[in-house]
Amino acid sequence: MRHQHGVVMIFALLVLLSLTMLGVASVSSGLLQTKMASSQEQQSLAFNAAEAALAGAVFEAEDESVLSDASLLDPLSEARQAAVLDPAVTELSCFANQGFIQRNVTSNGLNFGERHITVAKSDSQSRLTSWSRTAFVKEQACRGSSNVIGGSNISCHMFVVRGCGQLDNSPFAVANSLTASVFAPASQ
Repeated sequence: MRHQHGVVMIFALLVLLSLTMLGVASVSSGLLQTKMASSQEQQSLAFNAAEAALAGAVFEAEDESVLSDASLLDPLSEARQAAVLDPAVTELSCFANQGFIQRNVTSNGLNFGERHITVAKSDSQSRLTSWSRTAFVKEQACRGSSNVIGGSNISCHMFVVRGCGQLDNSPFAVANSLTASVFAPASQ
């Protein structure tokens, strides 16, 4: 009989060990899922900031008070006056400083009649930065079914706008791009 009591104790220890391992695995899995959820939230915030930057560039390009004021330039007009971007040579990076027109989205939002060039955080918690880069790509004949445009002195000016969002202490930025085509007089 004594021999049986020893077997029960060993069996109880094995059950306890397996329960402990199951508990440790559950805690480890929970911590990993928490980290994944936090990372997903941060990526989502940065993506939303990039989308806001795209919307900000479009907002300013369509702002009647900016377009009617000769002293202000919208991002597309300003990019048209800058050097042409050659996508085969230069990439439209969120961190490139030369050749791109930058607009920022701050926690103050977008206001009519302003060039949004102030660099500041885009949220009240000061942890998210949102900006856009605009570049002129090329001028080409407009494509489509309209004979009026094809036979006139109008051409399509192609732009690329990259919206960027970055959380503080993050080594990378989340980006989204938009290609815009604007009808304009053909260059001579």
